[in-house]
Amino acid sequence: MLEARSLMVLPRLLWRIQPSVLLAVLAHKARSLFVIASVALGVATLTVIVAAVDGAREKALEIVGLFGPDALLLMGGDMGSKAVGQRFNTLTLNDAKSISRSLPGVKAVLPMRSIRFVRVKYGNRNHETPAIVGAAAGYAAIWNWPLAEGRDLSAEDVDSGAKVALIGDAPAKQLFGDASPIGRTIFINQLQVRIIGRLAFRGITGGGSDISIDDRIILPITTLTQRLHHDRLTVHSIRVKFYDPQFMDDYSRNLRTLLRYQHRLATADPDDFTIVSATEILRFLTAFTGGIVVFLGLTAVVAMLVGGFVLANLMFLGVTERQEEIGLRKAVGATGIAITLQFLFEALYLTVTGAACGVVLGTALGALLSSFGLLSLHLSLKIILLALAAALAIALVFGLKPALKAASLDPIDALRGGG
Repeated sequence: MLEARSLMVLPRLLWRIQPSVLLAVLAHKARSLFVIASVALGVATLTVIVAAVDGAREKALEIVGLFGPDALLLMGGDMGSKAVGQRFNTLTLNDAKSISRSLPGVKAVLPMRSIRFVRVKYGNRNHETPAIVGAAAGYAAIWNWPLAEGRDLSAEDVDSGAKVALIGDAPAKQLFGDASPIGRTIFINQLQVRIIGRLAFRGITGGGSDISIDDRIILPITTLTQRLHHDRLTVHSIRVKFYDPQFMDDYSRNLRTLLRYQHRLATADPDDFTIVSATEILRFLTAFTGGIVVFLGLTAVVAMLVGGFVLANLMFLGVTERQEEIGLRKAVGATGIAITLQFLFEALYLTVTGAACGVVLGTALGALLSSFGLLSLHLSLKIILLALAAALAIALVFGLKPALKAASLDPIDALRGGG
C-alpha cells in the first residue's frame, strides 16, 4: 500500500520540482554553459564516429554490390606474399582461354591489362587519365557497369584491333563537358580513337588513393597491345563471371587448381596469382571498419568521460556553494528524494542540451569533412538515440553522487555552512 502511494506521489513531485530545476540551471549560467560545452564535444565526437562507421559500412556494401557476387577477379602475383623478386606479370591470354574452355560454370571471361597515367587530348583540352585499360569484348556487361550512352566493346572490335573506346565519366566531363562524347575522336598519345560508349558514373575511389574508378578509358585489348604496348602475351588481371553465385567457393577452388596446373607449380610452391571474390572484399572491409570502430570508439568514450568528470566536479562545487539553499529547503519540509531528484534533473537538463548541441556540431563537422572528401558519412536516427542515451548515462553516473551528497546534508549544518 505504501509503495503504491509512493508511486502515485512521484509524478506530482517530479512536476513540482521542475521550476526549481530550471531556476538553478539558469542562475548559474557560466557553470551550465561549461557543462553543456564539455558534453557537446563528447557527443559531437560520437556523432562523427558513428556516422563515419555507418558510412564506411554502407560504402563497403556498395563496393561489394558493384563487384558482383557472381564473379572472381584474378590478379598476377601473390598479393598476400612479400617475397623479394616476386613476379606480377604471371597471367597470360592462354590462361584466360583455358579458363573459358575448361572451367565448369563459367559465363564470361574478361582478360585485361592497363597503362597508367596517360595524357589524352580532344581539341585544345587535355586530361591525364590514371588508367587506359585494354579489355576483351563485353567489358561493361561483364563488370555490371551500365552505359550512360553508346555501346559496349564487341568481339569484332577486339578481333580487328579497332581504334574505338569506352570513356569513363571523369574524362568525358573533362574533355567534353556536358556534350555527348559518342562519335568524337580523341588522341591517346598519338593514337586517334573514336568514342563508342560512355560508362555510367559510379563515384568510388580505389587503389588506396583518391583515384576514381570513373577516371579511365577502355580500349580493345588488341588495340592496346598493338598500338600502345609491346607485351602481347601477359595480362594484368582476368575477371571471371559464373552462372550460379551459390557455388562461388567451389568455383574459386577449381580456378586455383586449374591455374596451378597451367603454371606448372609444384605442391610446395606458393601461388603466383591472387583470386579476389566479393566475400573476401567484404571480409577485408569489415575487418578494417571494425578496427576503426575500436579505435574511434575509445576516443568517444574518453571524450564522454571528460564531459562526465566536468559535470561531477561542477556539481560538487555547486552543492558546496548552495548549502544555504539546500538547508532552507530541507528545513521547510523538502525530502531527501526531492533534493536528489532536483540535482539529477539539473544534470539531465544540462547533458541533454549538451547532447543536442553535440549532434548539431557533429553533423556540421561531418558535412565539412564530407565536402573535403575526407570521410563518407551516413546520418541516421541511431545517432540521435545514442546521443540521448549518452546524455542520460552521464547524468546518472556522474550526477548521482553529488545529488546524494546534497540530499544527505543536515539542514542545520547546511545553514551554518551557508551563513
